[in-house]
Amino acid sequence: MKILHAEFIRSCVSPEQFPAGPTPEIAFVGRSNVGKSSLINSLLQRKGLAKVSRTPGKTRAVNLFAVATDDPSLPRFLLADLPGYGYAKVSKSERAQWAPLIERYLSQREPLRAVVLLVESRVLGSQDAQTIAWLESIGLDPLVVATKVDKLKPAERVSALRRLQAGLGLTENRAFMVYSSVTGEGRERLWAALKERCRT
Repeated sequence: MKILHAEFIRSCVSPEQFPAGPTPEIAFVGRSNVGKSSLINSLLQRKGLAKVSRTPGKTRAVNLFAVATDDPSLPRFLLADLPGYGYAKVSKSERAQWAPLIERYLSQREPLRAVVLLVESRVLGSQDAQTIAWLESIGLDPLVVATKVDKLKPAERVSALRRLQAGLGLTENRAFMVYSSVTGEGRERLWAALKERCRT
């Protein structure tokens, strides 16, 4: 798949700012500093499109990107980068504003076709399994993607990923894949899964 166009269009801090229209949407969620922005840039092959920061909590709104591709099965879509859950260097009151915004987007957004939940391959976050369970409770079947897989040593990779899957309570037939924003590993497989979700 070739990305013909990708641009940031808006930051939404209230549901009223979500765009109208039938364009399919793909949401990316995960804990703070899991590598969402890096993965989005890698997936779309655009450096600096999604702002990368070493400071957890950099994303503070639902950031939307318009994407066009040369693939007729997914010619146009909106990509939503959601605020990370967990630790973030912002006030509790500001974090409290994120929860209802994210919950409403994920539970009520009609054009939403796929949710990608990012987890770090080396770390089992305490809220990751809870997020999977919550998404399933509202009828969503997230694609679970383990990030930063390039940081795993070859000898520990298989066991580390098995521990992660077990800790998340994922069965063998559950959508689970790995991704490296450094090497691009997993990019084609993730695109294939996204296209499949957007067809339904």
